[in-house]
Parts: sequence; C-alpha cells; structure tokens
Amino acid sequence: MPTDDFFADVLAANEAYVARFDRAGLTGRAAKGLAVLTCIDSRIDPLAALGLVAGDAKILRNAGARVTDDVLRTLVLASHLLGVDRVMVMAHTDCRMVGESDARVHEAIRASGGPDTRSILFQVTSDPEGTLAEDVQRIRSSPYLEGLRVGGFLYDVETGRLTRRC
Repeated sequence: MPTDDFFADVLAANEAYVARFDRAGLTGRAAKGLAVLTCIDSRIDPLAALGLVAGDAKILRNAGARVTDDVLRTLVLASHLLGVDRVMVMAHTDCRMVGESDARVHEAIRASGGPDTRSILFQVTSDPEGTLAEDVQRIRSSPYLEGLRVGGFLYDVETGRLTRRC
C-alpha cells in the first residue's frame, strides 16, 4: 500500500460520503434513458444542470465533448444494455479546445514542461457550432445506434443556461 498522502483529502471526503451513502440498490441502467456527453471542464456539473440525480443518466466526458470512437463504443453498450434511448451532446462556451490548432496545443504542452505529444490528436476546433453538428450526426449515422434520439446543446459557463443547437 502506498504511503504517500496525495489523495488524503479525497479519501477523507469519501469516508464522510460512505457514512451518508444512500445509493445502494440503484441499477446500472439509466433511469431517465439519457446519456450526456460533455466536456471535462470542471465548471460543468451535468447532473445539477439538467435537474438529474445519480442513476438517472450515463455521463460521458472528454476534452471538448467530442464524439470519439470510444464515445461511440460506450453509447452502443449504453443503448443496447443499459437503457439509454436518447443522447445529449453538450458543448460549452469558453472551451479550451475551441479556437486552437492541434499544433498550438502541442506547443503549449511542451512550453509548460510537458512531453512531446505530437502522436495525440486533440480534436480542437475553430468552428464549435459546425463541430457540434458533425458530432451529433456521427451518432445519428452510426449503424449501431439506429433509433437513438440525439440532440446538440451549448452550455453557457457564465449563466448555466443550456441552449439546443441541433
């Protein structure tokens, strides 16, 4: 067992959580039939923003809320095995993945003392509305996800307002 205390704060918080834990008995199915793909941005609390509680939805997160192969794989499992019949792709304002190029992101990582990341595709965009529409269409056109209802939304990090875009 590691002796470092890098995680002491969150482990202590977990002990308090365990003392009031009330989620025993929830199933792995999405009670509201919903999956939400959003960004890793810590300003976004998808359950609170949508009036949901634990067990209501599957929450998928990645940088930029992009529909990657892994997101598609997860949606296939969620839709066929875990009760998901609709998907919200939820991009947001003031996203670090907008207005950049992969080259500039690689450069910023190297400038911060990070490694050479040129083998990674970060999927940044200069057209967030167009990218959101393309990502929604990628789900809609998947032969494994026929019948899934999909919408594209923009979350405003300054107001919390969610607006349907496609």
